[in-house]
Amino acid sequence: MTSDLATADSPVLAVARRAREAAAALAPLPRRAKDTALLAIADALVARSAEIVAANAEDVARAREAGTAESVVDRLTLTDERIAAIASDVRDVAGLPDPVGEVVRGYTLPNGLDVRQVRVPLGVVGIIYEARPNVTADAAALCLKSGNAVLLRGSASAYRSNTALVAVLRDAVVAAGLPADVIQLVPGESRDSVQELMRARGLVDVLIPRGGASLIRTVVENSTVPVIETGTGNCHVYVDAETDLAMAVGILLNSKAQRVSVCNSAETLLVHQDVADAFLPLALAALAEAGVTVHGDEAVLKAAEGGPATAVPATDEDWGAEYLSLDLAAAVVPSLEAAVEHIRRWSSGHTEAIVTTSQAAARRFTQLVDSTTVAVNASTRFTDGGEFGFGAEIGISTQKLHARGPMGLPELTSTKYIVTGDGHVRGEATQTVGGQAVGGVAGAR
Repeated sequence: MTSDLATADSPVLAVARRAREAAAALAPLPRRAKDTALLAIADALVARSAEIVAANAEDVARAREAGTAESVVDRLTLTDERIAAIASDVRDVAGLPDPVGEVVRGYTLPNGLDVRQVRVPLGVVGIIYEARPNVTADAAALCLKSGNAVLLRGSASAYRSNTALVAVLRDAVVAAGLPADVIQLVPGESRDSVQELMRARGLVDVLIPRGGASLIRTVVENSTVPVIETGTGNCHVYVDAETDLAMAVGILLNSKAQRVSVCNSAETLLVHQDVADAFLPLALAALAEAGVTVHGDEAVLKAAEGGPATAVPATDEDWGAEYLSLDLAAAVVPSLEAAVEHIRRWSSGHTEAIVTTSQAAARRFTQLVDSTTVAVNASTRFTDGGEFGFGAEIGISTQKLHARGPMGLPELTSTKYIVTGDGHVRGEATQTVGGQAVGGVAGAR
């Protein structure tokens, strides 16, 4: 740790130092202590739901007064039902296996040394996120279970919600016998506090940004703290030449319209030309009924003529868009390979789906598409830690280092090696120390 960070007088660095101390106390605790705290958090969220909803209502009112898009307001909003769902997610996390101490690999060397690689907490995890106060509880629960202290820096638009949530969480962990500082809200509503957090290398072990492309890019480009990059979701649904039309319509509608404000909702539809005449009329009618505006290429616009769909010409901007709204880009492609090429050019690397009755096409698509998740005959909406059985996720990583895809508990750990010997020393031959022979180890370099 650098001396300037150790002694600097700053509210942000002060909470980071306290988090580091709390992380050291949390790391060796057994699963029972962490699960007890998690169950206390879940109970407290439900018991104090009215308090949280009241604080959230102030944030929602301010957002609407500021003309915030309804998709963002939806992400911001907490209700008793949503808080109950968050509490349920926390209980699910308590029921998951504790990754800390898990032996990733272990073996005994020919010289008798026992080598084990075991999971350990990362330490202090900073989460920088936008108007999604549910992330506050999800992140705190996952970090606590994996033995990490967490620093939460939500957006100013959710400041009252996050303040209320963190107060509930801290009271609960203290009641369960853990240090309050395992969960902290980073002070300040200005960008200065974010900048300080990004520069707290040596106090903060890793940052995880959750939000739009601009936020993620800012953190990745400006942070001196290591970053696990979560990505935007320009997700694709490709309808193959051999397909079940009804299934394809159902998957498309669920992928696009089940909840539009999340990163795993579909933003682009690609249709093989051999099935376009049969599929597009069905799909466009269903999308129109769901209120979706289609940004289509010439073939899609032609299919939409005289029908109920709202269709406008697509631009290059549309192919790269993460709409997070009732909008969908759509194109007809000549082949599976052309669909893959389109995805390679425009995808954010999040989730792509193929709807097909051909095993060969499914196999080819999954081989060629390089995204965190490739779904075969399933909605893109399944790319989610809860749906994958991880419990609440910390985010969906679109990078290729350390973690990729939905990030659960194991992705919030690192590893260390524990090497156990019996007087082993390294050398090419027997050594003499103080006139006494000591054992050597072959293969020294």
